[in-house]
Amino acid sequence: MPKIEGGEFWRGIKPIEQVFRADAQPEAYVANAPTEDERYYVPFSDTVFSRPLWISPSQNKWADILYAKAAGLVNRHYHPHEVFAYTISGKWGYLEHDWIATAGDFVYESPGEGHTLVAYDHEEPMRAYFIVKGPLIWLDEDGNSAGHFDVHDYLAMCRAHYEKVGLGAAAIDALIR
Repeated sequence: MPKIEGGEFWRGIKPIEQVFRADAQPEAYVANAPTEDERYYVPFSDTVFSRPLWISPSQNKWADILYAKAAGLVNRHYHPHEVFAYTISGKWGYLEHDWIATAGDFVYESPGEGHTLVAYDHEEPMRAYFIVKGPLIWLDEDGNSAGHFDVHDYLAMCRAHYEKVGLGAAAIDALIR
């Protein structure tokens, strides 16, 4: 490590001139991802909302911030693929587990795990960053398949909401990679 006398040692480094490889797409940059502006949160259920950050139709995958201002519920479901979550604020968990995630907590959901996601009442809204791969398989009260929700459903839901609140569907299209 070079000896540094204060400041940002890298200031003199020249940026790479050829940033993208052939056929590479630019990054999806979203400023202030956990924004307070509720227009950016798409209703996922009556009480829980999703802020889309990145969407890949070809991989059936998306990244979002799940948000609930108060006690909330996402329908019972399971994922045939893994899901990753990082809690930004508030409290959330699954009725089927004894842990409750709070700010700074990470959750890895194993493929095939069924659960009922709930947001708890808390002085801060529940905001959790999720990376979802593959569909959500909706479950009935007995745990039987009752439908599905995949990236194409997510895209349609997000585009419709963004049009409705005046942000425009193009804002969603800009997140597709």
